[in-house]
Amino acid sequence: MDTTEGPRTLAPFTVQIDQEILDDLRARLKATRFAPDPENENETYGLSTAYLKPLVEYWADGFDWRAAEAKLNAVNQHRLDVDGTPVHFVHERGKGPAPIPLLLMHGWPWTHHHWHKVIGPLTDPGAHGGDPADAFDVVVPSLPGFGFSTPLTAPRENYASMADRFHTLMTGILGYERYGVGAADYGALVGARLGHKYADSLYGIHLGNEMPPAMFQGDRFWDLTGGQRTEDLPERERARLVRRNNIYVSHVAAHLLDGQTVTHGLNDSPAGMLAWIIKRYKTWSDRNVDFAAEWPADDLLTFATVYWVNQAIGSSIRAYKNASLYPPAPAHDRTPYVQAPASFTFLLGDSSPGAETPEERVAIFKAGGGQFYADIRDVNVHEKGGHFGPYENPEAWIDDLRATYRKLR
Repeated sequence: MDTTEGPRTLAPFTVQIDQEILDDLRARLKATRFAPDPENENETYGLSTAYLKPLVEYWADGFDWRAAEAKLNAVNQHRLDVDGTPVHFVHERGKGPAPIPLLLMHGWPWTHHHWHKVIGPLTDPGAHGGDPADAFDVVVPSLPGFGFSTPLTAPRENYASMADRFHTLMTGILGYERYGVGAADYGALVGARLGHKYADSLYGIHLGNEMPPAMFQGDRFWDLTGGQRTEDLPERERARLVRRNNIYVSHVAAHLLDGQTVTHGLNDSPAGMLAWIIKRYKTWSDRNVDFAAEWPADDLLTFATVYWVNQAIGSSIRAYKNASLYPPAPAHDRTPYVQAPASFTFLLGDSSPGAETPEERVAIFKAGGGQFYADIRDVNVHEKGGHFGPYENPEAWIDDLRATYRKLR
């Protein structure tokens, strides 16, 4: 194992939510005033009451949080202060001749638990049909302000400060000299920053999105389209962008322009918070599969409960505006921005960017975000899965991560 003085002994962390918090949640759910929702069978106006109501009722009277807690506690966890910020993380040791450390980072509205399907195969490949030589020491943090990395003591946390926290965690606390990165969504912004500032400490980075480092900055920080007009584009390109914009723009604009305003409602109403989160799961996940079949209610409510019991919805949303308010200065003047070896796992079911073929997806990458990476190694495109890659298509992520770091060890 690649360490300096060796990782220090850390106190274990166990998820154990006070019963009074769960009782309050249940009372709020049972008192939900459901909104009238005429002519919204196809969810033209947003998530429908017809979909939300039975899920809220199940959350109140059927969902077993204690069983979910047992699943969360099936892995080794810690929670500690990293330079003034609480950081919760899973740390599972690899079983093989020479495991290397791998930092896996989630996005919004993810939790650390969205990575749970890949942890076993990555730490113990021999027990999952793989080669023990591909083993990793897996570290899966909750981003500051998300999940159990709360309450947020530094209100200006964004992807750059998160990169600093996690670099300190990996090198200063866990004692690894070098480590790899796997990340998606907002976590990919953190990963790109690590690949810029701390490239010498990385084997490489492996991302699910080519997040440009200046995202959420500039005069149109709130506008996912960058002011791009679609009316004069070829029909195929126009349709792709219109579909993407209809799905993603409201989310980005609301979080960047009115994050605290919506937080007042979401932090007070578990049904409202659930609707806000579920809308993203439903529309960002694989557009080519049956959502209900791929996303069991118990998983959806586990993720939502993690947000609710930690009052994490507001602090997680602020990560967007903080990226605009406090843009990080470059750590050096080398270009392109990301210097670490970089590989990618793209899934065609994601409506952003919404490519229809592997060739189109690669072309979008090369013409856009791919220009920010100095040393591109592997670009993998898979049919199955949407925006939540390691949850929707864990096999692709497991295979791609193994292949990437097999060549970088």
